Amino acid sequence: MVDTTMRAEERETMPAILRGWRRKCPNCGSGPMLKGYLKVRDDCSVCREELHHQRADDGPAYLTILIVGHLMAPLLLFVFEMWRPEPLVLITIFSIGTVGLSLYLLPRLKGAMIGYQWARQMNGFGKSG
Repeated sequence: MVDTTMRAEERETMPAILRGWRRKCPNCGSGPMLKGYLKVRDDCSVCREELHHQRADDGPAYLTILIVGHLMAPLLLFVFEMWRPEPLVLITIFSIGTVGLSLYLLPRLKGAMIGYQWARQMNGFGKSG
């Protein structure tokens, strides 16, 4: 039997994830979610939504490693097979690319993960009051 009752406050998942990707509050989309590089604010400075409930932990780091690895490994093989650059050139370019992409993705994936948690009312985000 399927429960047809709606939650007290139904939240759309995709807009919350996209707001989180932009590092904005998943509720209003205008207040900053992060202070600094990865530190999550306790609450939104615009709508006062509490954000301290988040439990992103190591998830964004794992996703970052997964994405960067799946992008850079085939690209490394392709570049090596096509142009055969010197090893020092290859490692320099791909080291810089890997670090740059990782630094770009990490706060965005953290924001998206917090947006998902907020939309699904996980870890205390669903409590009223």
